[in-house]
Amino acid sequence: MKANLVAIKDCVVKAKTWNPVVDAKDKIITYIDIAAVDKDLKKIVEPTLCSGSEAPSRARQLVQTNDVLVSTVRPNLNSVAVVTEEFTGATASTGYTVLRPLPEILDSQYLFHWVKTNHFINEMVRLATGQSYPAVSDKIILNSKIPLPPLAEQRRIASILDQADELRQKRQQVIEKLDQLLQATFIDMFGDPVSNPKGWDLKPVGEISESKLGKMLDKKKQSSEKDQHKYLRNANVQWFRFDLSDVFEMEFNEKDRKNCELKFGDILVCEGGEPGRAAIWKNDLENCFFQKALHRVRLDMTQILPEYFVWLFWFNSKNGGFDDHITVATIAHLTGVKMKAMQIPIPPLSLQQGFQQKVNEIEVLKTTLENSSKLFESLFSSLQNQAFSGNL
Repeated sequence: MKANLVAIKDCVVKAKTWNPVVDAKDKIITYIDIAAVDKDLKKIVEPTLCSGSEAPSRARQLVQTNDVLVSTVRPNLNSVAVVTEEFTGATASTGYTVLRPLPEILDSQYLFHWVKTNHFINEMVRLATGQSYPAVSDKIILNSKIPLPPLAEQRRIASILDQADELRQKRQQVIEKLDQLLQATFIDMFGDPVSNPKGWDLKPVGEISESKLGKMLDKKKQSSEKDQHKYLRNANVQWFRFDLSDVFEMEFNEKDRKNCELKFGDILVCEGGEPGRAAIWKNDLENCFFQKALHRVRLDMTQILPEYFVWLFWFNSKNGGFDDHITVATIAHLTGVKMKAMQIPIPPLSLQQGFQQKVNEIEVLKTTLENSSKLFESLFSSLQNQAFSGNL
């Protein structure tokens, strides 16, 4: 039996607001800004501690346990979370709509699962305004409707979805453990690359590779249909992988294509943004090139292997190994000259080959788990649909 649809505003009460600059200027407050919520975990993970006198102008909403936070910006990302007991009394950004359920009408976990459904997300995306920075208003969220069965049924549905969600998160934790295993394996085999405790020979990157920056972005030529080709930019390069969900095109003439081509085994390194972030190109797209924000690194594989190089850069990035090589003007960036001069430890090739084999084995496991997770996501989405349509 389908439940009645009720506007969310009729099931919640408004959170109290304050101005910490005035009301708590000599106190330390916990501030939940938009970045504090992990959009994948749907949890508050990195709130900011700041003095009330220095609180941002958006720090206005006092939250309590079981409040549901729904980000009003970029609704497609579905940045939502439940306020747990440890964050009671924290201050949330006005970039969130704070939903505080009336306990006699609406169960908090049931509401939380509802705002994670494709139905809710798609509605918010459809009603969002602004192309470069799409957002919805509090009013839009509060006026949206939720299926509202009796409380006992809400709790039963929430309990089933909680259990399924826990299984989903455990799968993701296994994938994260595999990454941690590779980190431990690297340190065990090679030592900390910053301090180089095993005393490996040091060589400049320019000696063991050929590297160059890509083509400067030319917006005037992006509208031309002549010689349009896909290219990678900083945002496409993540650690150890490529995000190809949003690949741009621009003109690459014959000379550009020769200079900016990508070959299997090339490494792309971010020049700015997060300098040094790197991934190995494995022909994920045909006829794809790269722009100036990226270094293309081609290694001398008689001396150094791609898997070792990328993990070396990851450890350098996380442990201050790039500090002496990054130029800071308006933003931090790793210039071509600085990167070529960077001295890195070069372990024996046989040891690198052993690490490469371990990386490949774990990547196979991760791919299997990720494919399984995609299937589980589909099943979970189906379970959500059944739950909120009254068929669970």
